[in-house]
This record gives sequence, structure tokens and C-alpha cells, in this order.
Amino acid sequence: MEFLETLSERNTHFASNGFANDLKMLPSMRTVIIGCVDGRVDPADIFELKPGEAVVVRNVGGRINRALLETLMILQTVANGAGKPIGEGWNLIVLHHTDCGIIPCYKHAPELLAKHLDVTNAQLDKMAVTDPYEAVQLDVAALKANPVLPAGFMISGVVYDVANGTISTVVPPSRLREEAAT
Repeated sequence: MEFLETLSERNTHFASNGFANDLKMLPSMRTVIIGCVDGRVDPADIFELKPGEAVVVRNVGGRINRALLETLMILQTVANGAGKPIGEGWNLIVLHHTDCGIIPCYKHAPELLAKHLDVTNAQLDKMAVTDPYEAVQLDVAALKANPVLPAGFMISGVVYDVANGTISTVVPPSRLREEAAT
């Protein structure tokens, strides 16, 4: 119970000193960050985000899978319902990191990881699980190829180095894709 008491105390401090009841549902920086659940790789810390600046979607490995795509689609629906469509002028950042815990899973439970990534065991070797730099490139390419995401997103891919706290841009910002000619 001690952990809950600690968190409760921290919440009391936050509610008194950091809470802002005027935040909007959609992020002020018009940014969505896709990252890993690893506690060392919290985008709020890495990018010194203030509350309400970005939407952060995290999963194991920070990889693109069916659940993540569904989350992005629901976010689009919520934004459309609020009258503020996502797309043009928005940023989509794929954030991977070094020394990811997904690597032991790849070695010891490849079937579980293949299921998480929505691929077959044979396809898993092509997912660059052990190379975050290549994995960022693959995930950005997968997002660019997804026709249901808004073409107007500016997408980029970065890798965070857990040994020194810095990011490297692997995929510089570019438009998700060009609009189809009408």
C-alpha cells in the first residue's frame, strides 16, 4: 500500500501546484508521439513536454501494430467530433530507443512478439527488432503506406539513446503522403 500512498501524496501536490483545468482535449502542439512503454523513455521527459502539448501513444517496443492504428483512428474520430480534424499542420513522431526490452522477447518468445506486431513468425526477422534505427524507418514507411491516416501529417522518426539521453533523427519530417489528384 506504500506505493499508493506515495502516488496519492504526489497527486495531492500536483492537484495543488500543477493541475490546469483549462487544458483542451486535443494537444496544443498538434503532435502525436508513438513510443515504447519502457519507463526510461517517457516522451514527456525526453522532450520536456508540458501538460496538454502532445498525445502520447505507447506500446511494447513502440511499434506499429493493429491496436496502435485503431487508437489513431479513434483519435481522428474524437478530433472530428470536436470539429478539429487531425492532419494538415499536425506532427506524427515515431520514437524508438536503444537497449529495448523487446529484444529479449524476440529471442525468447518470438511467437508472442510476432502476434503483438501482427506478423507471422517468418516475417518477424524482417521487422528489425534488434535495430531501432532500421525499425524507425520501417514503421515510418508503414504509416506512410496506410491510406486511412490523414495525408497532411508531417511524419518523422527518431531514436532515443538511453545511455546519454539524446535523440537522433533517423527520418526527417516529411509529409505523410501527397493528396490524391481529384
